[in-house]
Amino acid sequence: MQHVVLPGGETVPQLGIGTWMMGERAAARAAETESVRLGVELGMRLVDTAEMYGEGACESFLGATLAGLREKVFLVSKVYPHNASRAGVVAACERSLKRLNTDRLDLYLLHWRGGVPLEETIIGFEHLKSQGNIRHWGVSNFDTDDMEELWETPGGDACAVNQVLYNLSRRGPEWDLIPWLQEHEVPLMAYSPIEQGRLPQGGALARVAAKHGVKPYQVALAWVMREIGTIAIPKASRPEHMRENVGAVKVQLEAADCAALDAEFRPPSRKRGLEML
Repeated sequence: MQHVVLPGGETVPQLGIGTWMMGERAAARAAETESVRLGVELGMRLVDTAEMYGEGACESFLGATLAGLREKVFLVSKVYPHNASRAGVVAACERSLKRLNTDRLDLYLLHWRGGVPLEETIIGFEHLKSQGNIRHWGVSNFDTDDMEELWETPGGDACAVNQVLYNLSRRGPEWDLIPWLQEHEVPLMAYSPIEQGRLPQGGALARVAAKHGVKPYQVALAWVMREIGTIAIPKASRPEHMRENVGAVKVQLEAADCAALDAEFRPPSRKRGLEML
C-alpha cells in the first residue's frame, strides 16, 4: 500500500474505502459489513462517509461495523453546507460522533460550498480541533477559485484535503485544480474513481488490463492513483470487490498505458466547471 502525506506530515493510505449508499438496505448489511472490515484489515484503513449519506444511516452503520477496528482506521466524515456555521458545524460534528460511536474524527470536510461564509466554518473547525473532536479539516467539491478564496481567508491554509469527483471520464480537475493543489501541497481525494462502475470495460481499459493480467477497473483505480498526492476512495459492497480494489495497488502503469488511456479518455483541452455527483 502506497501512502499520501497530509500537510503536517501524517501519512494515510492512497487507497481508502468509500461508503456512499451503504447501511441503507437491511438485505445488504451483512455483505457491506464484511466488505468494509475486510478492506480495513487489508490496509485500506481510510474510511470516508458523510452526514448526508442516508441522513446519518451510513454513519450509524459504520459505528457498528468498525467496532473493535476504530484505532486502525483514519475516519473521514463531511458536514452539510447548511450546518457549517460557527455553531452549526460543532453541533453537526457531535451528532456524527455519536452515530459513529467514536470520540473524534481524523478528518472533517465541508461537503460543498454553501451560503455560510468560509471564515465561520473555519472558526468552527478550529474549535473542534482545539477540543479534540477532529484532528484535521478540509473541503470537498471545491474548484480552483474556491480554493483560492479559501487560501485568502484567515486560517484557510490549514486545509488538509480537497475531495472531488475524479476518474477517467471526469478529467476536468487536471486543467487547473490539480496543479493548484500540487503547488500548495494539498492532497486530492478522488470520489467515484471508477464512476460508480459505469466506466466502459472494453477498449483501452480492457487492453491495458490484459497486458497486466488484471481487471479493467483495477487499471482505472491505478490510473487515478498514478499521481503522487492523490487518494482514491472506491466503494465495494461485497468482499470480492474489496479484494479487487486492493489489487489495484499492485498495478504499475507505464507511459504507453497512460497514452492508450488518454487516446480514449481525452484529457481536458480547456477549463471546465467542477462536476459533482
